[in-house]
Amino acid sequence: MQERNECNRQVIEAFRANAGKVGGSGPSQLLLLTTTGAKSGKRHTTPVGYLEENGRVYVFASKGGAPVSPDWYHNLVANPTVTVELGPDKFEAKAAPVKGEERDRIYARQAQRAPVFADYQTRTTRQIPVVELQKTS
Repeated sequence: MQERNECNRQVIEAFRANAGKVGGSGPSQLLLLTTTGAKSGKRHTTPVGYLEENGRVYVFASKGGAPVSPDWYHNLVANPTVTVELGPDKFEAKAAPVKGEERDRIYARQAQRAPVFADYQTRTTRQIPVVELQKTS
């Protein structure tokens, strides 16, 4: 866990220093998502892969195909007001889980764009959540 936190810290620093451009960041574009802890009430920032489509922004709670969703997902379900850093832009948003056919379509689009997401889904029995980040400010 500490190793992952250090890696995330380095990615966050590089992201902010380079207006959202992070080399070697993996198969997808990254944004920074700041959530409020469901239990602690503390703010947490996490680099997250995203898909931007038709002016809408989606994130995927894949956790690399782990059997449980990442902490940031549990946080935004409990506290849907989040802060998003996307490139040089920073804005408040409401996190809204996407369900049904729309969820399936968006996840399939992400898996097509970044095939590792298809692999993540095969590693777990849970349906990986898709969340839309709806800009509020």
